Amino acid sequence: MVVELAPVVERRLGALPASAEFLRRLDVAGIIDELCPVREVAHLTHGQVVEALVANRLSSPTSMVRVADWARKWAVEEVFGIEPDLLNDDRIARALDAIAPHLDEITGSVGAQAIAEFGIDTGQIHWDMTSMSMFGAYDDQEEGFPQVKYGHPKDRRVDLKQVQAGLAVTRDGGVPVFHRAYDGGAGEVAQVVGAMNALRKIAERKDFLLVADSKLVSYPNITALLDAKVDFVAPLPAAQVKADVHAALDVASARLVDYVNDRDRERDTPTDLRESYRVLEDVHTMAGPRKRDPVHHLRRILVHSTGNAEGQRKARAKRLARAAEDLEKLQHTAGGRHYATAAKIEARIAAITKARRVTSCLRAAVTTDPDGKPTLTWHFDQDVLAAEAAADGWYSLVTALTPEQADAAEVLRRYKGQGVVERRYSEFKGPLAVAPLFLEHNRRITALITVICLALLVYCLIERQVRQALGPERTMAGLYPDNRKVRPTGRMILYHLEDLTLRPGTATSPPVILVSRGVQAHLLELLGIDETRPRWLQT
Repeated sequence: MVVELAPVVERRLGALPASAEFLRRLDVAGIIDELCPVREVAHLTHGQVVEALVANRLSSPTSMVRVADWARKWAVEEVFGIEPDLLNDDRIARALDAIAPHLDEITGSVGAQAIAEFGIDTGQIHWDMTSMSMFGAYDDQEEGFPQVKYGHPKDRRVDLKQVQAGLAVTRDGGVPVFHRAYDGGAGEVAQVVGAMNALRKIAERKDFLLVADSKLVSYPNITALLDAKVDFVAPLPAAQVKADVHAALDVASARLVDYVNDRDRERDTPTDLRESYRVLEDVHTMAGPRKRDPVHHLRRILVHSTGNAEGQRKARAKRLARAAEDLEKLQHTAGGRHYATAAKIEARIAAITKARRVTSCLRAAVTTDPDGKPTLTWHFDQDVLAAEAAADGWYSLVTALTPEQADAAEVLRRYKGQGVVERRYSEFKGPLAVAPLFLEHNRRITALITVICLALLVYCLIERQVRQALGPERTMAGLYPDNRKVRPTGRMILYHLEDLTLRPGTATSPPVILVSRGVQAHLLELLGIDETRPRWLQT
């Protein structure tokens, strides 16, 4: 008698082991299950469902109706102990509905656990907001949750309604320890103080430095931050700086800052070609909307960037060239069939001026020739252009830090970390696949945003763990074909782990992780995962 053994089907493993390990250390399932318990007869807890959704975002993001299919192809049952068929869209929807009323508690508890478990320094926090476009009318929405509304979308999809999300990222490792969803039409300037208070509670400290974009700089926000004795750094909105202030500054008298930006460092740009920064300092006066409001006197750091100056010079030259091309064409056709009247020519000039953004410097006149036909003469005001060029590269920061806490150069260095939150938003909408969404209820939308932000937290902790394990240099070879040493990013780490597979165990052999490349073994080692005896294979 011949017994045919069933073939062993290998399953995709990818970053599931890393996801499971970091979710365990964050105690995501435990925190959620304590806040949102299920009946004893339930096959899955809400915490288990959320962990599976986080793992899905980190491996192969898919829609709710396809999560079960994903789980069948991947080693979800082996790693998380969840039968794939249980992850149907109805069960996922129930989990999202259950956690929705507890999102602030979940966010705060997981954020505090991340800070404590991974020793994250919360001395400097970077805050910013973004928008997510939504498909659907959303005419009937549940009160108590962020409303899907028209607003000012970052992706320029003005035809779609949106919700917004705020993200607080630590300078240490760029870890998003806090997030919150907001109405699609909510003004960004009104959200900072509430976020600050929540951050204080999570971080359990009152002395952190809040770094944000120019939307922080409103009189109510600055007043609240000063009253709360919270240090901050933010760029002044252009509207709050008189046009001639930057033009009057002398670059040569400004102090050179010892700072190399990430782009030049990654590219190993020669010293003489690197972007350089210089700083000056004065005082910015901010008055309130009412006469009785106290006037704030803030330190203003005036920054000159050679990279910004070159970018502005090129952008202006491009605008002028395009405007000149349009105006020359109009000049040649003035008085013809399409531009037979002065009114039509003036309307076209107005359109060119707006489209090419040359209102300040364009000088145009429409006159009549001896034959009674309209003609156009124009030129760019060179004095205006010279004044614009003199201001190239300058921008202003305001801060509550005293000179004893940080000199002007150090204020700039601390502000330059703000790019990390923008990078996290690109990952939020890239590897974690937050594209325009459609969900039936705003309650579930809000819950899904938290799921995605938890995935981003794990993603960033994976990146931070690998970099810290590499030592002070924080670079490694093997990530690119040319074998050059680079700082590993979360995206690159997940890419290299993507084709890890699992050979399930049999009656005579244990399950085995199949590592096909040396860089995979190295990454698992850096992440503290034993490929021969991972924690989840021992349970």
